[in-house]
Amino acid sequence: MNHVTKIATIGLLSFSQFSFADVSSTVALTNNYLFNGITQTDKDPALQVSLDWANDEGWYLGTWASNVDFGDDTDIEVDFYGGYAFELNSEMSVDLGFAHYTYHGGDDSSDINYTELYSKFALGNAEVNFWYSPDFVGSDAGHFIAMFNYNFPISDELNIQAGIDYSKSFDDKKYEWQAGKDNYLHYQVSANYAYSGFDFTLGIHQTNLDAYDDTSVQLMVARTFSF
Repeated sequence: MNHVTKIATIGLLSFSQFSFADVSSTVALTNNYLFNGITQTDKDPALQVSLDWANDEGWYLGTWASNVDFGDDTDIEVDFYGGYAFELNSEMSVDLGFAHYTYHGGDDSSDINYTELYSKFALGNAEVNFWYSPDFVGSDAGHFIAMFNYNFPISDELNIQAGIDYSKSFDDKKYEWQAGKDNYLHYQVSANYAYSGFDFTLGIHQTNLDAYDDTSVQLMVARTFSF
């Protein structure tokens, strides 16, 4: 799941809110599934669906799925995640958990399955999040992501978010984001608007990778159903 845009997604659950229902599902449609600024659908649209369970103590489990296009036979991503979210005080909350990413469609699609551990911290309108995988996309290379987001509430319905994240492979012989570059930066600004039960997002994304240096505009509409 996109660490920023997977309705978010991986975003996963909003750990600063504890009033969610026991079981919920989110259905989202986006013009371009982005993983930290990098397209996962060859810039084509994606339909994304999640199913989540959470209890009043802060424990949660969920699954999330999307179509993908990597230029091979892989066409579906299905993720599983779980964790524990809690408040330290009225201003600060913490979310600790794991995510397991699986890929389907081709005979070799499962070769890029991998697991991450994450920790997320919210203080007021600021968020600092970290992810680590010991076997990123099945490469046997350790990989780390650090993300900072700041939210600017405009009204009850409208929120502006600005963020930056840093991704790094710990073994450039096993995994590089591009030739000679084992790390990159991703910048994003998004507007999130809630209306009549729907959530609308307009985001602008940029990376410092030569292969992905074009500005990407992401549109998303989502609706969450509680059971």
